Amino acid sequence: MTAAEPSTDGSYRDRIAAIEPGGNEFIAEADRHGKPSQLFWTWTSPNLEFATIFLGVLAVSVYGMTFWQTLAGMAVGTGLGALAHYFLSKRGPRHGVPQMVLGRLAFGFRGNAVPSLLMTVTAGIGWFATNSVSGAFALSTLVGVAPVLALVFVVVVQTALAVFGHNLVQAFERWAFPVLAVIFAVTSVVILSKADFGAPAVAGGVGGTGGFLLTVGTAFGYVAGWAPYAADYTRYLPKSDATARTGFFAAAGLFVSCLVLQVVGAASVTIGPAVSDNPTAAFTAELAPLLANLTLLAIAIGAIAANAINIYSGAMAFVTIGVKLPHHVARAAATVFFGVVGFLIAWWALADAAASYEAFLLIIAYWIGPWLGVVFADQYLRGDQPVAHFLYDRTYSNWPGLLSFLIGLVVSVALFCNQTNFVGYVARAVPQLGDITFFVGFLIAGGCYLVLCRSKLATERVAA
Repeated sequence: MTAAEPSTDGSYRDRIAAIEPGGNEFIAEADRHGKPSQLFWTWTSPNLEFATIFLGVLAVSVYGMTFWQTLAGMAVGTGLGALAHYFLSKRGPRHGVPQMVLGRLAFGFRGNAVPSLLMTVTAGIGWFATNSVSGAFALSTLVGVAPVLALVFVVVVQTALAVFGHNLVQAFERWAFPVLAVIFAVTSVVILSKADFGAPAVAGGVGGTGGFLLTVGTAFGYVAGWAPYAADYTRYLPKSDATARTGFFAAAGLFVSCLVLQVVGAASVTIGPAVSDNPTAAFTAELAPLLANLTLLAIAIGAIAANAINIYSGAMAFVTIGVKLPHHVARAAATVFFGVVGFLIAWWALADAAASYEAFLLIIAYWIGPWLGVVFADQYLRGDQPVAHFLYDRTYSNWPGLLSFLIGLVVSVALFCNQTNFVGYVARAVPQLGDITFFVGFLIAGGCYLVLCRSKLATERVAA
């Protein structure tokens, strides 16, 4: 670390009932605490919720996949997303900064504002609204109140957690883990015991290769959607924990929780109707009353667990854009702002949760694919090069990185996007491809970065 870097002062450490004093500063050794194994529940708890279940529901009821095709597609997409999380999480203890601050290496200080803004909107508003909808539906069904009133409660609780910051968010994930794990384990056994694994594909779905690739894409979009947060929750670990164990526990928590509930969601469609005005009520309809109520409670808690992370990291990305306010003020203000905006969008989305969710998952993957391509290409070219002096340098630029990202994003969307409102040129000509925008974006952006930035980074290595 250089003297120019802002750093925490050692006053926060492992205090839970305290508002995190900093923003996106380097975490000083005096504030480092925790161990890699805690990352398992940090990334399991936020995925034990209905948004994960609904991935499997979509694959069977909308994409026209059988149960076994869904299992294969979800395993591929989830595995790829978890693999990306593995590599990004490992970097947190070594560098001690949030994920989007590390992004300044690949995009430069000002250029990084583009992916940081996308991350802010995706996490602090998009995901926040998406998960708030499922939590509100579950709570509404459980206690018999109007969905909008349940939405208000869910939004207030998860926003309060994020305002307190890193340690309380991590603690909530730990407290929620045993409750969510036990309830969803019992629910999963019941659903799977009733499922018809040999049920034919639902008529009218996409089907075929296109349906399978859509299944892979939505699973990847969901899991990779956590990638821009990865180092946010490992940066407080001691520097000695920059090892494979850190990456393993983070990736394992994601992979296990996501794949299990995706499969349960797919199995539930073989029992009865899965999509209705209240998807959570449809999912729990085949359960005994007590278990149904416990599952609804778990869905609400899981939504809060997910959104505590979403709004915290969304605010962290907002601070990283380069707003010239005291970091702790900017983070707290952004947290409250996203809570309000996320509530309004969630309120609007209550009317058609299924369609909104499908489109949102794919759109996330559209920008995260090329972002990952650039970030991994940068990491490959830099190797073990010291980078601390670049992270808070407002004059540091890497415009070819931003250009690579934009090329990957624009070309992949123009050619391979397969949305209701726009179908890319290749997807239109070869519809059986489904939607592979994310993979193409990753390859194009990463390839462009390797070509455009190799000499620049080699010069920086010599200068260092």
